[in-house]
Amino acid sequence: MTGEERLAAFEAMLDSVQKQYAETTARMDKMKLEGKVKTATYRQLFARKLSLQDVLTMYQVYGLLTTEDAEK
Repeated sequence: MTGEERLAAFEAMLDSVQKQYAETTARMDKMKLEGKVKTATYRQLFARKLSLQDVLTMYQVYGLLTTEDAEK
């Protein structure tokens, strides 16, 4: 794998994680409005959100993602 291919893979991963984080947060917000915060699905989404947040935090720690980018 060349350096350019590796960079492209990192960029694709970052994009995927950001999209998954946004989708998970949106689903949780919808469930919260429906009063479904005590369901197993909501709790699974919460765990997923924390995992995705950890990945994004690692990108920030290593300077691969700015705080502004993480909030998108």
